[in-house]
Amino acid sequence: MKLGARMIKTGLAISLSIYLAMLFQLDQPAFAAIAATFAIQPSIYRSYQTILEQVQGNVVGALFAIIFVILLGNNPFVIGFVVVLVIAANLKMKIAKTIPLSIVTVIVIMESHTENFIGFAIDRFLLIMLGVLSAFLVNLVFMPPKYETKLYYKISDHTDEIIKWIRMITRHATEHSAIKEDLTHLKENRFKMDQYYLLYKEERTYFRSNKYTKTRKLVLYRQMIQTTNKALELLKSLHRHENELNNMPEPLQELIQLKLDGLTNFHEQMLLKYTDKIRAQHTLDMDEAINKKALMTCIMSYYKNPENEDWIELFPVFALIIDYADQLEHLNTLVESFKNYHQEDSEVQLDQRLED
Repeated sequence: MKLGARMIKTGLAISLSIYLAMLFQLDQPAFAAIAATFAIQPSIYRSYQTILEQVQGNVVGALFAIIFVILLGNNPFVIGFVVVLVIAANLKMKIAKTIPLSIVTVIVIMESHTENFIGFAIDRFLLIMLGVLSAFLVNLVFMPPKYETKLYYKISDHTDEIIKWIRMITRHATEHSAIKEDLTHLKENRFKMDQYYLLYKEERTYFRSNKYTKTRKLVLYRQMIQTTNKALELLKSLHRHENELNNMPEPLQELIQLKLDGLTNFHEQMLLKYTDKIRAQHTLDMDEAINKKALMTCIMSYYKNPENEDWIELFPVFALIIDYADQLEHLNTLVESFKNYHQEDSEVQLDQRLED
């Protein structure tokens, strides 16, 4: 098991919250640690959003707890009733994410049996806020997440895995159970890829020039994801119609293999070209790699043969090949534009990949 950045930051936030609670001589520093655990977020922007929401939720929980203890006491039934009210208030204020911390605030305040209840309540309130603040500081200072790096490598790794299976299917070298199991893993990777894109999109930029660069990159990454998703759809279709594909005439099988090799090679080189790992002149020619006209001519000649009865079953496969080629063509246009017309900010620097 590898230790990810978020795991380490959670430990640091808990340690910092306990240390600060002891420094300010606040009782029960464990409550600050609990609050810090709830407040750790995967990005600085989400951490900033969280601290604003947690302040609101904490205030709501504290106010309800203080008012009902003064009016009705701290009977267990009263505590349960207040928790219900606090949950409803959080939902009404559209800060549902803060419900766990608000409940903690209610419980730690209402469980008091001391005479100086107001002082006790303020002390517990400050402990919770200290935990939230500690989590925000740790997220801001220690190992701030670089989601562009994570996004690119997730797209690259996901694409490599899909391309590997496409090449093996066209060469009839796949084990049915193995690819079926791996397709489940590929679906999970697709979800993570979309999550990284959203987190990268949320990252704030503070200069206008950086904002324009970020917008261009978002367009590029969105197209990379769409192209990879189309490759995954093609892989699923190839797997689903593997028997029909094996029964095609050998010339057509060879043509499909040749075209898919060209498309997947081009896809790999587009990702490398974006990060300047290969020179532009070494990129495959787009027309040579795709040549949709030659592919369609061969496919239509196969359809016109009355002896071939599987053409309806295979039509989705051929349509996805053409669609995959179109997505690659659009990706190529975006990468070329980014590299040729925005040279002042087209240099892509990715940090060393880190575990989550």
